[in-house]
Formats: sequence, C-alpha cells, structure tokens
Amino acid sequence: MDKFGKWGFDIRPHRRLIKNGFELSDGTRINVESAFKKEEHPFRIAIVCAMWLTGFDVPSLANLYLDKPLKAHTLMQAIARANRVNGYKNNGLIIDYCGILKNLRKALATFTSTGDTGRPGGPGPDGLNPTRTKEELLEELQQAIGLVSDFLTERKASLDAIINTSGFERNKAIVAAKEAVNENDETRKKFEVMCREVFIKWKVCLTIPGVNAYRNQYGAINIIYKSLQKDRDQADLSDIMKQLHEVIDESITVASGRGKESNKPYDISKIDFNRLRAEFEHAKNRNTTVQSLKSVIEKKLKRLIKKNPIRTDFQEHFEKIVDEYNKEKDRQNIEAIFEALLKFVQELDEEESRAVREGLDEETLAIYDLLVKPDLKPQEIQKIKKVAKALLETLKEKLKHLYKWQDKEPTRDDVKVFIQNFLWDEKTGLPVNRYTQNDVYKKTEDVFYHVYRAYPTVPSPIYGM
Repeated sequence: MDKFGKWGFDIRPHRRLIKNGFELSDGTRINVESAFKKEEHPFRIAIVCAMWLTGFDVPSLANLYLDKPLKAHTLMQAIARANRVNGYKNNGLIIDYCGILKNLRKALATFTSTGDTGRPGGPGPDGLNPTRTKEELLEELQQAIGLVSDFLTERKASLDAIINTSGFERNKAIVAAKEAVNENDETRKKFEVMCREVFIKWKVCLTIPGVNAYRNQYGAINIIYKSLQKDRDQADLSDIMKQLHEVIDESITVASGRGKESNKPYDISKIDFNRLRAEFEHAKNRNTTVQSLKSVIEKKLKRLIKKNPIRTDFQEHFEKIVDEYNKEKDRQNIEAIFEALLKFVQELDEEESRAVREGLDEETLAIYDLLVKPDLKPQEIQKIKKVAKALLETLKEKLKHLYKWQDKEPTRDDVKVFIQNFLWDEKTGLPVNRYTQNDVYKKTEDVFYHVYRAYPTVPSPIYGM
C-alpha cells in the first residue's frame, strides 16, 4: 500500500470493492465475480492474473487480452473463457501480446486429436496442422460468402444487387433478400448461421491484406443480417400496421394542418382487421410481415409467461400456429397464418388486461391462478382472491428479510412450510369444504415453485420489468 502511495495512488477503495463487492440500488451487495457475470452490470473490464483465466465461466465475455506466456491445458482453458456462444455472440476474440502461436499449435495438436495410437499428442485431424495459412483462411472466407450468395440466388434474390446499386434500388434489393430469407423459420435460421460463419471468418482474416477484396460482399451480408435482427429486436405492432399502408379504422382522423404522428402506437381495438387482411393479400413482403408479427408475439408471450406460469397454454397454441407456418405453404396458407397470428395477438391483449377485469394486479393474479380450481361459486372465487392477496403480501414481507433464500435448503423448506400452513389455516387459507388435504399440498408446491422462480429478491425483478 505504501508502494502505491508513493505514486500518489490510493488503492484502499479498490481493495474494499474487491472484498465487499458492489452496492445495488436496493442496498444489497453483489460480489465482483457475480457482477462480472451479469451482462447488464457496468463492471465489464477485469485485469486478472490466474484464477479467472482457467476456471471462470462468463458466456458473454467477448475479448481476452493475453500478455503472459501460457502453455498446454492452461492456454486452452484461457482461450475457452472467451469462446462461449451467447445470444448473437458465436465466438470470442483473443488479442495476443506475447506471441503464443507456437504454444497454441502444440496445445491444439495435443488436446484436439488422439493420433493413431489413441493417445493425445499427435497431429490434428487427418494429420493436418490445426492452424491455417493466410491463403487457406481467405479461401475459407470466400467459400462462406459463396454459400450465402448461392442461398439467395436459389430463392430469386441477389447479393450482387445490393452491392452494385444504391438508393431506392438498393433498398428494394435488401427487402427482396429479407423476403427470400423469411420463407420460413428453417430458412431464416440456416441463413443466419451462414452469415455468422462469414463474420467469424472475416474476423480471422482482418489482418490479411487480401481481405479487402471481399469487403463489399461482407458489407452486403452484414446489412441483410442486421436488418433481420433489427426486425426481430424492434418488432412492434405499430410498425407492422405501417408496413400495411397504415390501415386503421375510419373513425380515426387526422386534423388538417398537422403533421402525422408517425411514432404514435396504434390502438389494436380500433383497427379494421377486415381491411388489414385485404391489404395483406396484396402485400409483396408477406414473409417478412409474418416473421415480424411472430417476433411481436414471441416477445409479448415471453413477458406474459414470466409473470404467470399458467399461461403456458398460450405457448402451446402459438407453437401449433408456427408449425403450420413452417409447413409447405401456398398463398392461401400464409394468409390463414397471418389471420391466426392476428387473432392470437388479440387473445394475448385480452389476457394482459385480465388482471384489471379480475380486480387484481399481475403479481396477485399469478398466485390466484395457481390457487383457483374449476366450478367454484362466486363467493368462493372472491375468497380465493383474498387468500391470494394476503398470501402474496405476507410472503413478500417474509422474503424481504431473507438474504439469498434460494441458496439454503433449510430456508427454502421454511418458505414452503410457511405457504402450506397459510393455505391450510382455517382463518387465512383455502375454503376447507372445497379443498382437500391433497389439494393444499398440490397448491403449495405450485405456489412455491412460482415464488422460487419469480422472487429471488423483493421486489421481484420479473414484475419490475
């Protein structure tokens, strides 16, 4: 500490941070290891000596800078820290400051092959060196780009049309490529895999002078890929309506002399679906429109199911629609799929507003759905709602004072017993004339697993979204 003090650097705050971790907004603390594993946490850069190099698992880690000599299994484990698939990340980037290529070749030969004798240590597969020359790397990049180009050509789209045009014609070529890719889920997945293979090989070739010959093809592929991801990430029902010529109910008018409010979301209850279907029949980019609508539903459905596990029936229904979509389809089939998806969006909207109709909030509705059973009388239903509300409030108060309650078996058991006693109690619990002992046990299990999933902390991160 004195050594750093001579340089005018106070390391005490950093030592305390390493020891105590980061403080969160709710007053709790998270250690540096857990913080680095959370993609949303601002702690994104770490300088390490040994421990995190070989045993630390962070799938989101993208870049690894090496400035110390590593060999054999230590080198392989270090590289593996950055080479995990995670979301749109397919591989990591290793930046070598100390020249480990020779050691890497030895390590790859040792740990990726067994040789003729069945023991590690021989050459790579088929006796080849596991590394590649510059010429071989460029050839692999060319082949990967060729696969993407052929894929589009087979579906009457063109990579060259994106490269050799500009303005409106270029946008038209991009839209045509997306429409070809969006033929179904399988074609889209296949295309995205091929694109990511191009991106991997492009990164490998970045320092090779000859890579510039492929820059235009890479750029065109990147444009299509990013546009597809943007459609998925930013999918919104309002955007889909705009794509279909902004067909809305005639009762919605725009005052003269005012600009159109392009960012105002549409009220789905005011959309004329008959006219919307008619517009879809004449739309040129129907595949892309259906994919965008699917993305809207997937995000909405994921959010709803996170908040309420009973909604898995909606997931099954959606999967059946998607299965139909992925079959061989003609014009009538895709129009039927579009109509089924529209109807499904309406069903999700109705489900999302059900809590209000039941006189509950989303958190209480989830507990209520787990406790209720068929054929209850109106007064019994009101009783279940009161039980759900009281149980949730009492549980949240209890969990608020339990630190990392999910990690300790005695604490988990205590929470489960608490739920069971609450539901079994004549004053606070379920109607004894309608719920048997087995019913109470089953409802206890259902509520416990929901609470375990949704309430690692209080307030719940799921309902705070």
